[in-house]
Amino acid sequence: MLTGKVIGLRAIEREDLAQLLVWRNRPEFRRYFREIRELGKESQNSWYEKVVIKDHKTHMFAITELEKSELLGACGLCYIDWINRNADFSIYIGANNLYIDDVFAVDAARILIKYGFEELGLHRVWAEIYNFDENKKRFFDTLGFKLDGIHRETHWAEGIWHDSLFYSLLAKDLS
Repeated sequence: MLTGKVIGLRAIEREDLAQLLVWRNRPEFRRYFREIRELGKESQNSWYEKVVIKDHKTHMFAITELEKSELLGACGLCYIDWINRNADFSIYIGANNLYIDDVFAVDAARILIKYGFEELGLHRVWAEIYNFDENKKRFFDTLGFKLDGIHRETHWAEGIWHDSLFYSLLAKDLS
């Protein structure tokens, strides 16, 4: 387990899947995800088997509260490009409908970023979010991510087009 101040990151276990699926399917969360369809149990199990267990380009973790060992959410480094040493950063806190907060999400992110740079030898961690995701904008600012650019009108939601915002953090940014 990777530990921070208040949370731990551990392997996602099969027993976590039912709760992660409930959180993943919340409409108020789904609006922020690239995959906006509601997922079923089979899709969740397939993701677990093919991505979490077998895909060397993805390192996913369950986020747990250290004091209670309670499942809080999930995070990971996805689409890892081992040649160029970069990965897509993914995170959400499902417990208490938090999505992104200033305590659990920030602690988990700092641990995951450290793992990516120090253990995996990544050069760059990046993320794509939508322009209406104010929580993630503040979150990435807090962590020191830089806004790399904007892809205009990439995401159709709630009857209008939204821009994709691309953020990144380089290993040298933490020096």
